[in-house]
Amino acid sequence: MMKSKSTFRGFCEVARKISETRSTVRKTTIFAEYLQSLEQDECIELAAQFMGEGAFSSVSGKRASVGHRTVAVCASEFCDIDYDLVFRACRTATGSASESIEKLMENLPAAQNRIKPEFLSLGEVYEFYAKLEQTRKRDEKNSLLQAFWEKMTPLEIKFFIRIMSQGSLRIGFEARSIVNSFAKAWNHDTEEVRYAHMITGSLGKTALLCKNNDLESARFRLFHPISFMLASPVESRNAGDLAEYVAEEKFDGMRCQVHAEGASVKLFSRDMNDITVSFPELATFFSSLNPKAVVLDGEICVFRDDTIQPFQELQKRMGVKKPGKKLLNQFSVVFIAYDILYIDGTPVFDETLTQRRERLQTFCETHGIMMSRQFPLENDADVEQLFDMALAHGNEGLMLKRKDSTYEYGQRRKSWLKVKKPGGSVDTVIMYAHAGSGKRGGLYSDFTLGISVADDERYEEMFIPIGKAYGGYTDDELKKLNKAIKPLVADRFGSTLSLKPGIVVEIEFDDIQINKRTKAGITLRLPRFRAIRWDLSPSDADTLKDVEKLLEEKMNQKREKITENPAVIRS
Repeated sequence: MMKSKSTFRGFCEVARKISETRSTVRKTTIFAEYLQSLEQDECIELAAQFMGEGAFSSVSGKRASVGHRTVAVCASEFCDIDYDLVFRACRTATGSASESIEKLMENLPAAQNRIKPEFLSLGEVYEFYAKLEQTRKRDEKNSLLQAFWEKMTPLEIKFFIRIMSQGSLRIGFEARSIVNSFAKAWNHDTEEVRYAHMITGSLGKTALLCKNNDLESARFRLFHPISFMLASPVESRNAGDLAEYVAEEKFDGMRCQVHAEGASVKLFSRDMNDITVSFPELATFFSSLNPKAVVLDGEICVFRDDTIQPFQELQKRMGVKKPGKKLLNQFSVVFIAYDILYIDGTPVFDETLTQRRERLQTFCETHGIMMSRQFPLENDADVEQLFDMALAHGNEGLMLKRKDSTYEYGQRRKSWLKVKKPGGSVDTVIMYAHAGSGKRGGLYSDFTLGISVADDERYEEMFIPIGKAYGGYTDDELKKLNKAIKPLVADRFGSTLSLKPGIVVEIEFDDIQINKRTKAGITLRLPRFRAIRWDLSPSDADTLKDVEKLLEEKMNQKREKITENPAVIRS
């Protein structure tokens, strides 16, 4: 059994057990006990890394570099099925490519005949990721994947794919809980462990510091990202004693952390990825300032004609590693600072927001850096007025920040609150129901929602998917929904039901984004149930053209120039 636990198969069994467990405390205990069972430092580091970061450490700058389509096509060949006719339908039904691949490999003879599982070590799996990272040709990656999958069980293949895509394994066990497991496994104070993780930026390294009782060696290093402070949503405009807060407009951009010293500059995204090469104009700007060592927190926005442009334009820059002159000219960006984390050789995240703001203002005024403007608050009327002003400027809403708050890296508490208005709502039809896990086990709680294309000359179907929602309903509504879908079941794919059109759901969302990888060409950001419309029929559902019109309206919204916009201070 000990041998099994130290293998990749043992790791995957633990991941499955965590995914099937409802209690967060129990999930934490399961992983802590698993870590304790591992004797070698390499296994501990890789287990922590695979569980919460991916194939490589968040601060390594490495990626396995295998696209979703490459994986899907490779799996289709492995299972001897048609990609378009079979695999895509299965993926749509389950809502998950990795879940589909696991089910296909469990049930198709072609895959069963090829698989000869071995007890691969965690180190062997890591070495394979490293080989993939160095491989550039798609055909070579395809061959490597198929050869390696032959050594794995379907469960291992599923988690192998999820680890390869970096980040969460989607088992309800995120970085915060993983860090708590380290504290539990080796009897350390949780806050000390969390601080070490923030400093190192690596779950694997943090696990080893805990195991070797060496947390004190964790020191802040420039050019290694700090976990970002996060905001909690506030449903009502009333945040309590508003005099304790200041307001800032929430910009329609991309979160970014700037590390700079002299001519050296690095930019990091909220998921801790190095994005410096994607935004060379920002790297050049900060390098030209020749600043003393500093770390700034802020927002990247597309900036044209003295105006911040919609987020949809920034999307055209995101993920482009080396943008050409045309892209740089058409979608030029700026950085707007709103916090400072390190200055004059000293981390300042333990200072209050007011103290950090004074440092930030001095630094930005000295170097000519744009920064957010803060507004004092006294009552709800102030919040409403500022919120309406933010929307008029084309921004997402407001941020309310406690003046006495420290920089709570990696946390989502009440010190920062975001006041947002839904980006819109549409009436959709439930196309697929996916079985839940954890406390929702036994119920179908995740739903793929579709919009009508019945009269759209571009499509032959009646409905196409527009998003997946798994929240916004009450427990009673979910139970009623589960009863209502039973007579609508058209087909079953493992834990997923394909449904005949019958139930209409009004969903609201934060934003609309162009996504050419989807059939609709559009993605709704953070869709959730607003109401189950028992009074409507599928013929009442909104159309793709309705959603495209909403996107067009957002793109064409008039925005104020930066010189006229009180949300931004331009030094």
